[in-house]
This record gives sequence, C-alpha cells and structure tokens, in this order.
Amino acid sequence: MDLTYPPEAESFRNEIREWLEANAPKGEHRPYDTITVASDEEWQARKDWYRKLHSGGWVGISWPREYGGRDAPVMHAMVFHEELARFHAQLPYIGAGVALVGPTLIQWGTEEQKRRFIPKILSGEETWCQGYSEPNAGSDLTSLRTTADEDGDYFVVNGSKIWTSQAHRVDWMFLLCRTDRSLPGSRGLSYILVDMRTPGITTRPMVEINGEVSFNQVFFDNVRVPRENLVGKRNEGWRVATTTLSYERSVGGRHYPNVVRDLARLAKRVQINGRPASENAAVRQKIAAFACEAEAIKYTAFRGITRRVKGQSPGPESSTIKICGTELNLKIQMFAMELLGAYAQLDRKEQLAVDGGKWLERALTARGGTIAGGSNEIQRSIIGERVLKLPR
Repeated sequence: MDLTYPPEAESFRNEIREWLEANAPKGEHRPYDTITVASDEEWQARKDWYRKLHSGGWVGISWPREYGGRDAPVMHAMVFHEELARFHAQLPYIGAGVALVGPTLIQWGTEEQKRRFIPKILSGEETWCQGYSEPNAGSDLTSLRTTADEDGDYFVVNGSKIWTSQAHRVDWMFLLCRTDRSLPGSRGLSYILVDMRTPGITTRPMVEINGEVSFNQVFFDNVRVPRENLVGKRNEGWRVATTTLSYERSVGGRHYPNVVRDLARLAKRVQINGRPASENAAVRQKIAAFACEAEAIKYTAFRGITRRVKGQSPGPESSTIKICGTELNLKIQMFAMELLGAYAQLDRKEQLAVDGGKWLERALTARGGTIAGGSNEIQRSIIGERVLKLPR
C-alpha cells in the first residue's frame, strides 16, 4: 500500500494552506465539529464560515464540476480536510447536506434533481436534515410507519420522525417512508425529498441535557410532496437509504489523530500536583494508547478512500470505523473531563472555561455518537452478518 500523496496533491496542499492562513478564524474555540448549536447566532456564524469556504471554492471539491464542484481527485479532498484540522477550522456542521444527501444524489438522483439541489447544497443556500428514525422505529429502521400515499402528481405523507438534527432550522429533509404497506421490512420503502416549509409539517424541538436544542420530533399531517422528489425507484428506497448510511458511518475516520493531538495539548495546559499533566506517566500512557487506536482507525478509513478512488461507494468497513471511532471519541472526552477536574463543569458561556468550553460540549455529545447513524450494537450485527458471514 502506497500511503504517500502524489505531487499534485501536495501542490494543492500549499494552495489551501495559503488560503487558510489568510482566512481561517483565529483565536476561537467554537466546537463546530458537533451537531449541537447553542443559538441562532451560532447557527448563522457557522453558515457564514461555510459560505466563506464555498466562496473560495473549497466545498465539495471532488464533486462534479457541472454541479458546482471542482472535479478534483479524492486525494485532494483528503488533503483539504487535513489542512482544515491543522488550522482548527473544520467544515462547520450546518445540516446533513454535504456529508449525506449530496453524495447520495450524485449516485442516485436524476439529472434534474442533481442540477436543482446539488449547487444549493454546496453553497449552503439550502440546508438539510435526515428523516429516518421514528418513535417506534429506531434500532429497527425497516419497521418505520411514516407513509407516503400516491395522489396524482403527489405523495401524501403522514407520520412522525424523531431525533431529527436541526429540523427547526433547515430548509429540506430527505425522508425515508413507506409507500407500500403490503410489503414487509425494507421492501416498500421510498426515499423522497421534502421542503420543510410545506403545509402540514410541525417541528417540536427537544431540549437536551446541556439546555440546548439540536434534536426535534417532526410531524407530517397530509403533507403533499411532488412525485419528482422521489429519489431512485418507488418501493426501492432502502437501497438509496443505505447509501446515505454508508456515508454517515464513514464520516471522520481520519480525524481522530487530530482529536488525540488536541487532548495532548490540553494535557500540557492543565496541572496535576503542580506540574503539567503531560509529565505524568499515567497520562502519557493513556494518550499514547488513544493515539494508537486513532492511527488504526485512520488506516482503516483509507480502505474507504481506496473504494472512492475506484469510483465505488463506502463498503462495510464504514461500520467498523463507526464503532471504533465513536467509542474512542467517548473515551477521549471522558478522559479530558478527568484532566480538567472542576473546570470540566464550565461551558462556553463561562469566562474561565478552558478552550472556550469545547471539551464539555464534546463530552455531552460523545455518547450520542455511539447511537446516531445506527447504534453500535446494530453495526456489530452488520459486521457479523455481512462481513464475517455469521448466521443471523
């Protein structure tokens, strides 16, 4: 395996580094890597940074040029995210557009859908949420009950979705629903795109443990969605939905070494018995163990990159990355709480909060990572059945 970057990728690295030196936010510790958004003002700040990145031509650089991308090689996209991490200026989370529905539409959308939606996903003009989980269909997504009945040129949607991130702020939802009640399980499901301003949609925000709102329950009462918003074939939406899930589960596998380095910097700042925590042998051993795990996850993620270089979708390795990555992240954030001691209680509103309170923010959201995108128990079943070929 050749893990060196080609010369053109290194040249591209210099280009993005020069731009970030001039434009990256400085002296800030905003936890833009979480789905938690403290206020409408922060949401707007995220969108402003996102749109600045887009104005520089840095969003969706490997996407097709005809839809607003650069048609750059996948290796260039890897370099881009590495340099963002170097400047602590990651692509901000403003919904599930770039990470999930955009790549899905590139693979499954009609030409009309691609030209209609992808440029506005890239620019941030339209933001997206994911309509998958339901109150009675979380772990077993194929048992969902939200329906979409055909009525002329429309689907009429009824039902409810839950744990819908930023549904109260975004413009569109990609919705998995049942279009044929006579077909069980994953059969009879369809994948449709829904304008969140459509009459009949009610969004109920859910206050979280940190007092903020990122999740919602969304209700659909005779919501009329145009038939042209169907992605893929009617009753075959599970194939489209699993493509989205593959992208969701493979997100971020290469960034964990940066999280460990961030933890190491924290260990140099806080003290144990009057000396930097980084000089404590037990702390050093713990961080070294995290670093080893992070490198293993990174190289596993390279398998997914190889698939993308070959023009393929993410494979089952995404489930491995999802399990190992989210559980490593949880361990890192809990250890950061130990290092911070009493300061771990201070959130972003407190003047004395270390690193702007980002560690508490990360700790409060870390457990959710092991549940979102298909719980880690579900991922173990996928690996057992699809990779190891064990009996159900």
